Amino acid sequence: MSKKIKYGILTIGIIILTLIGFALKGKMTHERFDSDRWKNWTESEAEWSLRWDMMNSLRKNYELRGMTKTQIFELLGEPESKTEKECGYYLGYSKRGINTGRLTIKFDKNNTVIDYSVWDG
Repeated sequence: MSKKIKYGILTIGIIILTLIGFALKGKMTHERFDSDRWKNWTESEAEWSLRWDMMNSLRKNYELRGMTKTQIFELLGEPESKTEKECGYYLGYSKRGINTGRLTIKFDKNNTVIDYSVWDG
């Protein structure tokens, strides 16, 4: 078999595996962020991933960095976990197998958001 044919088969295989990966990853939703729905969310079969689905809209429409702790709590409600320097919100299932998500928000000494991260695992 010539090198061209081997590389052609390899390239086609990589493309097919990439497409399968995207198909299995789960669909990206564009759920609009709604503060009341976020705060009142309870994990149920009907809305397992509601908060996860709202994350893109939240990040796109709200500049979390620079907000105060009070503003964050008004927007997102009381976190499931909190310390003096950070708080965490459970996001529910991320639609990637059995993975769940978590939003962690970090504050400086003035209770201003300096960073946030979304974990999927």
